[in-house]
Amino acid sequence: MIELATWVKKKEAYCAANDAVPQWFAAYTTPRHEKHVSELLVERQIETFLPLYRTARQWKKSSPVVLELPLFPTYVFVRIARHARGAVLGVPGVLSIVGSARESWPLPDFEIEILRSAAQLGKVEPHAYLRVGERVRIKAGVMKGLEGVLARKKNEFRVVLTLDAIMRSVALEVDAEDLEPVDMPAVRMAC
Repeated sequence: MIELATWVKKKEAYCAANDAVPQWFAAYTTPRHEKHVSELLVERQIETFLPLYRTARQWKKSSPVVLELPLFPTYVFVRIARHARGAVLGVPGVLSIVGSARESWPLPDFEIEILRSAAQLGKVEPHAYLRVGERVRIKAGVMKGLEGVLARKKNEFRVVLTLDAIMRSVALEVDAEDLEPVDMPAVRMAC
């Protein structure tokens, strides 16, 4: 019983110390207000990171324009101690901090550093979120239109195509940018 009480006290002390250490969190914002929210956070001396990418757009009857858009629409990253959530949530345009009802979920520092490096080099752009095991469609190249399940072997992406008629599968190596998720039709439940 004494050991359990000691363990609980140590855990509480660790958590209290951890709450004071600044960590990265994702703040969910009002759509299309990421840049304004980032400016307001900087004004309040809250460390922020808004990764942007450049893209060329052309509307009817106008010349091409290069835009800087948020890499993750509706999200701004903030580096705060856990107890400083209120300062972020009090900024107009911030709707919440990503996490559960009980706590915010911190992001690993190395992921933010990688994003910063890639953004500075200009070698980053949005891509559909794909998970291994998800159904995908090849959208470019000679295999355009084929659908299969996304697999990974070492650092290579592969699409596993299944020929149900002969009960065989084949794995095709593809570039991630040539893939898009397949919208699965809604399954009707019988009552």
